[in-house]
Amino acid sequence: MSTDLANIIRSRLRAIADYPKAGIIYQDITPVLQDAILFRQVVAALAEPFLDSRVTHVIGIEARGFILGGAVATHLGAGFVPARKAGKLPWKTRSENYSLEYGEDSLEAHEDAFHHDDSRALIVDDVIATGGTARATGLLTRSLGATLVGWAFLLGLEELGGDELLEGAPVHTLVTV
Repeated sequence: MSTDLANIIRSRLRAIADYPKAGIIYQDITPVLQDAILFRQVVAALAEPFLDSRVTHVIGIEARGFILGGAVATHLGAGFVPARKAGKLPWKTRSENYSLEYGEDSLEAHEDAFHHDDSRALIVDDVIATGGTARATGLLTRSLGATLVGWAFLLGLEELGGDELLEGAPVHTLVTV
């Protein structure tokens, strides 16, 4: 990815103080998504390191990971698997718990998300922060029988070091703040 693209993305991010709670600076990616040309460039840049990885499925983490993950799946010619909060999927699921700074949560995917033994999955989300959600999604992916080929994020919150929790596959982040 070019430095120019990273700078354009940074210029479009909208930092919102004290959202969703006091002391948090939320990085709003919607201005990036609203620009059709930039959105297309972001999708291509997220997919680029994995073009030769034989990705069969992209897993998008609820909710903005659905937007980016679905587009990356289309770009790679892969299927899409949603990783959702507990109780949101209509069929038999497998879950993975993870810790938050204020408690615990859980992600689920359908038990049949990967219907063949040679499934190769890429996890996509908008932001890597503390890494708990992404790590849980990796564990869930592997427990469902897929080979994890990597993680791809639009934005990394460098000071939180979440990518350090992600092991066994490459981590690709377009922009860090």
